[in-house]
Amino acid sequence: MMRDCFSLNINGRLLRLERPQVMGILNVTPDSFFDESRVGNGEIVSRVRAMLNEGADIIDVGACSTRPGSTPASEKEELERLHRALDVIDAEFPEATVSVDTFRAAVVRECVSRHNVAIINDVSACGWDDAMIDAVAEARLPYVLTHSVGAAGTLPEYKEFMPEVMLSLSKVLWELRGRGVADVIIDPGFGFGKSVEQNFAMLAHLREFSILEAPVLVGLSRKSMITKVLRIDAAQALGGTTALNMAALMNGAHFLRVHDVRAAVEVVKLYQQMCSSVEIK
Repeated sequence: MMRDCFSLNINGRLLRLERPQVMGILNVTPDSFFDESRVGNGEIVSRVRAMLNEGADIIDVGACSTRPGSTPASEKEELERLHRALDVIDAEFPEATVSVDTFRAAVVRECVSRHNVAIINDVSACGWDDAMIDAVAEARLPYVLTHSVGAAGTLPEYKEFMPEVMLSLSKVLWELRGRGVADVIIDPGFGFGKSVEQNFAMLAHLREFSILEAPVLVGLSRKSMITKVLRIDAAQALGGTTALNMAALMNGAHFLRVHDVRAAVEVVKLYQQMCSSVEIK
C-alpha cells in the first residue's frame, strides 16, 4: 500500500504529498453528467465553503462539460462562466487551492493572468488545442495530464491496452518536461475512450503508472464504470464511488477527484488508519 511521495509547487508553497489529496468538483455548467454537481451563480460561495469545511484540499472549477454526447460551450461562454466563479472564489476564499478544468489555451492564459489559479486540469493531454502546450509551459503551474483518445463517448481499438496508455502519456510527459513543466500529475483517464472492462483493468494495475515518476490523480466519481456494473444511475453511485476510491488509494493514487468531498475525506482517513496499523501484530 506504499505510495511514492512527491511534492508540488502550489503558488510558491511546497506541497508534499504525504497523504492523499481530495479534489472537489465545482461545475459551473448546466450540462454536467451528474445533475447535483451543477452550481448556479448564487450557490458558488455556499458550495465552495461546504467543500472546504468537509476537508477538500483543492477546488476544481469547470465550465465546459466533456461528458459523452455533450456540445462543448464556446470559448467565450466558458470564460464568462469561469470568470464569474473565480472572481467569487478569489474574493471569498483567497487561501483556497484552485484548479481550472479546461482544454483551451486561451482559457488557461486568461484564468492564470486574472485569477488565483494554482493547477491546470486538462482532459485532452494538450491534444484538443494546438496552443495548449505553449500555454501550459508559459504558466509553469502543476498540470494534470489525462489520457484521453478519440471524441467523447467513442471507444478506440487498442492492440495492447496498458502499454498504449502508458506510451501515450509518456510522450506528452516527455514534451512537457522538455518545455520546463516541472510538476505534472498523471490522470489515467477513467471513462475517456475505455470500456468498462478496461477501466477496471486500469484500476487493478494502477500502481504500474509509477513508472512515469509522477503523482497519480484518479477521477472515478459516479462514472459509468460504476453505474453500468451496478445497473444504477449517477445519483445512486456514491457507494460504488467510495469502494473504488479505496481501491485506488490502496493501489497508489495521490489524488481523488470527487463530487462528494466528505465521503472521500473519510476514505482517506480510513486508508491512513489502515496504513498506520499495518505493522501492529
